[in-house]
Amino acid sequence: MTLQQQIIEKLGVKPQIDAQEEIRRTIDFIKDYMTFARKNALVLGISGGQDSTLAGKLCQMAVNELNDEEGVKTYRFIPVRLPYGNQKDEQDAQDAIAFIGADGFITINIKAAVDAGTAEYEARTGKKLSDFTKGNRKARERMIAQFEIAAEENGLVVGTDHAAEAITGFYTKFGDGAADLTPLYRLNKRQGRQLLKELGCPEHLYLKAPTADLEEDKPQLADEVALGVTYDDIDNYLEGKEIGEEERSKIENWYIRTIHKREQPVTVFDRWWKNTEGK
Repeated sequence: MTLQQQIIEKLGVKPQIDAQEEIRRTIDFIKDYMTFARKNALVLGISGGQDSTLAGKLCQMAVNELNDEEGVKTYRFIPVRLPYGNQKDEQDAQDAIAFIGADGFITINIKAAVDAGTAEYEARTGKKLSDFTKGNRKARERMIAQFEIAAEENGLVVGTDHAAEAITGFYTKFGDGAADLTPLYRLNKRQGRQLLKELGCPEHLYLKAPTADLEEDKPQLADEVALGVTYDDIDNYLEGKEIGEEERSKIENWYIRTIHKREQPVTVFDRWWKNTEGK
């Protein structure tokens, strides 16, 4: 089995999907897990990008179905806006919330918390915190806020990780990579767009260039620029298609370098990293 085949099997990606089937599958998964966990709220940060828009819409649909089945409004979906200061694409986030159809949202501005933590680090170490590391602090601060809301509302934190993100490890460990459930897991970027089209999402929310927008020195840096490979190439790879050798090498190198992000904390019984030394 080639590394490409191993990755596809590990991430559970199908070469083709039926959008309606995957929508139904995802909603049923969310409903089943909420019932199992005895939680009545779902919490998700809404950025205005494709992934949180899709996850949010599916969460709202699952909550609506649960409430209809019980005949009482017991379950809630709680969208959370988590800007650092003023977000440049705030209108996209508002458009996403409107499309999702949520009953309001919570806004927690993370700037004060991030800046205070950064200042404390620099005061105690005498070193300036790099822009990259500060960007990761932003992602973790956002997740802290979401877990606090979930704790107070008997809820679960929803993650937006999907196959095209997981393969590259393009997320912050214990930041946006932390969640109670990840309903988009198994879908690549292209397939996520298929679901949004099927759901009637405004095009500008899923056609915009994906960006983590964490680094101040590189505001709204496109994911594809940071990765050095396009999502089309990543999606083709995950669908088992042939791609250029340079692109294949970059994708597989990202996958090997970020295995630690997809594993639980290492224990004395673990040896998985032995096969990745020097990568």
